[in-house]
Amino acid sequence: MLDFLKEFFTWWNGRTLGLRWYTARKGEFVGEDEFGNKYYRAPSAVPESIAERRWVVYNGYAEASSIPPGWHGWMHHTVDTPPGETDYTAREWHKPHQANPTGSALAYRPPGSIVAGAPKAAGTEPDYEAWQP
Repeated sequence: MLDFLKEFFTWWNGRTLGLRWYTARKGEFVGEDEFGNKYYRAPSAVPESIAERRWVVYNGYAEASSIPPGWHGWMHHTVDTPPGETDYTAREWHKPHQANPTGSALAYRPPGSIVAGAPKAAGTEPDYEAWQP
């Protein structure tokens, strides 16, 4: 019952009722990434513009930065074949993908920042000098 209410009242917790209905009616499952996001496609209503419509059903919170690079290229029509159908391998210099942590507890907080949490040691110099007119 809680999942139904989340689908009915929120858009950021995965899919909504409208997306569930559209996916069941027209969606063709393409694949799933390592984060549990599911990718779908459907023929476009106007084939002269874009050949097909592509969308993702997020696993959990809807955050666009949780889409890995291979699937990102497919979602934006950069490549025609999804990573599951081809042998997609990242370059040796690519780091493993991770979602953008901004606004979460994993966000970068430089030393001296108010939100860094580490109190300043007593007797240390301030990081800056206030301007005096």
